[in-house]
Amino acid sequence: MANELLVRASIAPVSELLSQTVITIFDTIKAANEVVIHKENFKRFSIHLGNISFLLKSLSRDEIHNPESLQNAMDALKREVEVAKQLVFECNSRNKLYLLINSRKIVTRLNCCTKDISRAISLIPLASLDINSALNRQISELCQKMLDAEYQTAALDEEIIEKVETAVQEGNVDRSYTNQLLACIADAVGVPLEHGALKREFEELKNEMENTKSRIDMAEALHMEQIIAVLGKADFITSAQEKETVYFEKRNSLGRRPLTALQSFYCPISLDIMVDPVETSSGKTFERSVIEKWFAEGNNHCPVTMLPLDTSILRPNKTLKQSIQEWKDRNTIITISTIKSELETNDEEGVIQSLDKLQDLCLEREVHREWLKMENYIAVLVGLLGSKNREIRKRVLIILSLLAMDNEENKEDIANVDNALGSIVHSLARQIEESKLALELLLELSKSKMVCNHIGNVQGSIILLVTMLNSDDVEAAKNAHELLENLAFLDQNVIEMAKANYLKPLLLKLSTGPENMKIVMTETLSEITLTDQNKLSLVKDGALQPLLQLLETNDVETKKVAVKALLQLSSLAENGLQMIKEGVARPLLELLYAQSLQSPTLLEQVVATIMHLAISTTHQRAEAEQVSLLDSEEDIFKFLSLISFTEPEIQNKILKAFQALCQSFSGFRTRKRLRQTLAAKVLVQLLELNIQTVRVNALKLLYCLTEDSDYGNISAHITERFIQVLLAIIEASDNAEEMVTAMGIISKLPQESEMTQWLLDFGALKTILSCLTDQHKHGSHKKQVIENSVQALCRFTVSTNPEWQKRVAEEGIIPVLVQMLSSGTPFSKQNAAISIKQFSESSYRLSQPIKKPGIFKCCLIAQETGCPAHLGTCTVESSFCILQADALEPLVRMVAERDVGACEASLDALLTLIDGEAPQSGSKVLADANAITPMIKHLSLPASRLQEKILIALERIFQLDEVRDKYKSSATMPLVDITQRKDSRLRSLAAKCLAQLGVLDKESSYF
Repeated sequence: MANELLVRASIAPVSELLSQTVITIFDTIKAANEVVIHKENFKRFSIHLGNISFLLKSLSRDEIHNPESLQNAMDALKREVEVAKQLVFECNSRNKLYLLINSRKIVTRLNCCTKDISRAISLIPLASLDINSALNRQISELCQKMLDAEYQTAALDEEIIEKVETAVQEGNVDRSYTNQLLACIADAVGVPLEHGALKREFEELKNEMENTKSRIDMAEALHMEQIIAVLGKADFITSAQEKETVYFEKRNSLGRRPLTALQSFYCPISLDIMVDPVETSSGKTFERSVIEKWFAEGNNHCPVTMLPLDTSILRPNKTLKQSIQEWKDRNTIITISTIKSELETNDEEGVIQSLDKLQDLCLEREVHREWLKMENYIAVLVGLLGSKNREIRKRVLIILSLLAMDNEENKEDIANVDNALGSIVHSLARQIEESKLALELLLELSKSKMVCNHIGNVQGSIILLVTMLNSDDVEAAKNAHELLENLAFLDQNVIEMAKANYLKPLLLKLSTGPENMKIVMTETLSEITLTDQNKLSLVKDGALQPLLQLLETNDVETKKVAVKALLQLSSLAENGLQMIKEGVARPLLELLYAQSLQSPTLLEQVVATIMHLAISTTHQRAEAEQVSLLDSEEDIFKFLSLISFTEPEIQNKILKAFQALCQSFSGFRTRKRLRQTLAAKVLVQLLELNIQTVRVNALKLLYCLTEDSDYGNISAHITERFIQVLLAIIEASDNAEEMVTAMGIISKLPQESEMTQWLLDFGALKTILSCLTDQHKHGSHKKQVIENSVQALCRFTVSTNPEWQKRVAEEGIIPVLVQMLSSGTPFSKQNAAISIKQFSESSYRLSQPIKKPGIFKCCLIAQETGCPAHLGTCTVESSFCILQADALEPLVRMVAERDVGACEASLDALLTLIDGEAPQSGSKVLADANAITPMIKHLSLPASRLQEKILIALERIFQLDEVRDKYKSSATMPLVDITQRKDSRLRSLAAKCLAQLGVLDKESSYF
């Protein structure tokens, strides 16, 4: 006893340690799932932690025989999990920019944590714990998996880090490079690309680095300072006003004359000012390219000191490089500030030379263009567009294009100068070289929507651009098209383009131009935004055949351009039909199977075009010539097969194409061939994968395949997993359309007992009941949800399986069905009545005989009369009685409804009352419920199947004298009318009813 107490006392700390470790793991998992940077790595790590917690819980349930050795392992494990927890919490709390820049270090730490935790788990003394073999094996496998785990920095993060390192090494990258770099970083870490948000992140990064300098080594601190200096140059970080203030403070501190270069700035070999100075082992500095050439020529001594050199040593002289750049910047600022006055002289030659200097400066560095803007050069340059000297105008157009490039503010500043756009448009009408430069400038300016609006308003601009479409210069024609496309977003410009016959030159070049021009025009056609009227005009005027010819070339890039153009034209249904007629589908399909699989872009565009063509087939008018797509079984099989090895986006387009074809005039044939090509197997497998982005379209297509009640090639592919997925979608999907379709498939599934049993086993009844009773779910799709749910119930209520009926009754679904008889749509009412009819078919068999009271009780207790229809003891749950369920009255009302389907279903349900052992009792119940009158009225409707059922029922009902006498007068004339019709079957049945009423002799020739 004492030993047992000692063991229990020693186990207690181990159990507590196990619990604490599990809690720490849960905290770490929760935090890991909230990490934004390195999300995928931490997700994988949290899965490992989840597996550990599961095993620890299992371990705590087993009897522990060696608590001391286990405690050592648990101490080590808890310690390592705490280290991992600290890393995870850091990744949730530290600055996002810091986390991205230090991705490699974080991934390394995560790898170490995983392996250290694995080693701690391996310390668990499995052999001495007497745990079961399965748990032993699971722990060993988990240890190995974690040892083998290797987390990697994401490809995008690696690319960004490489760019950051390049910027730090070069030291003086362009502002555009820094802007693009910061834009990539912002996108990667989920920060909005706007000044305020990025400024805050950047300031947080700086503050964090200042606060942690004491905790990191000097090398890392210096490296982070260099990164901060690079990012600080971006426009998103520094406002225009801040940059302008810094510029003028610097400019005003300089003299008015440029300084000569220091002797140390010159390379001793080339005697040119150095760009990338490097120091050799002799201590002398040279231009990198020059000294490398010196070594390449076989020299291994210093050109200055003639001492031997270690040719492998070339150290960047960053200090000298920075000094040279500062000297250049100083002189450039002085030059820019003085040139403006030179542009205002009458010396045309001097103006041209000054413009050449400005052009060189603009090309040299982006920051020089900023300085020109700050010195208010734009207005001066625009003024020079009025010069009579063509060379001056050409140089001004080039400089303005450079200033406008990738700079929204400069574009607007140029457009806001008085008559600037008018002067540029005027240059379009001049000599070709100047015209092309003006076109390039306008194209750059049009990338701003505000400026684009002004360009279209300049008188004559549209006509001049359309004229330039006829240019034999490929580049000019292409630029004109692109500019017109930018202008076309305004309705007024579209009108002007239509007046100028914008599309005619394009179509002419497509049809008769040289090969390179055809390609350019096709590229333009694929890029520009066309109105529906444009698309119609192009196809009507013969654009398709030239595009089809381009599809036959051997150049893949040309084919891509042609397909892109066809894709845009096919988006209009009327065009799609014409394209099918002109044979576009065949070359597209051949291209799809021959070459597109090597090019994801081409594959997606070809599939998207075929999808457009398929959708167009649903817009055909009945009186028009019918066209079809994917006629052959081979085409359907090949196109469907692409689903198996394409991305979700392309899979969706293929699925949508088939959905459209299934709904076209030839839909029956398409659905049949899809079933023959085992489409159901592909779709079921696709749904079993449960990829949310393609589920809804896969469900829709599978639902299409169930429309014809042909399950020959479907049933074999329905699996338990598929049923589970369908029910999970109905219960949890946020997409109401997806949920409705899933319920629709269940309602159409083959009536096979195995499938019904799967549905029952996986809780389908509760799911269906929830869909029928929850009034707040599914919104605008509620009606369709209820219709599909009620139809799905019919499979569970068949009278051939009383056990299923009992389960439905126990779920409380019968009262819901009865309610549907009064409040549902005609389709819901019809299916509710079908289920109630199937229940009622079992009622006579399940109704319990009334027990006769003994001789002594008979005088004391009134004898139980039982159900008036079934003449026994009935309840809703035990015998599914229509009367006990209060279904009689709504069913009688339904018989009087105009909808034939609902009427017939309710009649079928009522007639179960006269199909049993006591038809007279059922007839009396129907007569008392006033069900006979609407039945007689329906004898006049043109619905032969309904009439036949009524006639068969009336013959039996009229066997009851009181019913026969009551309805003889109202029934006679409708019955006589039927005997005059051509349908011999109905005539005979009507005659039998008349004979029952005593109107005809039973030996009449009507029989």
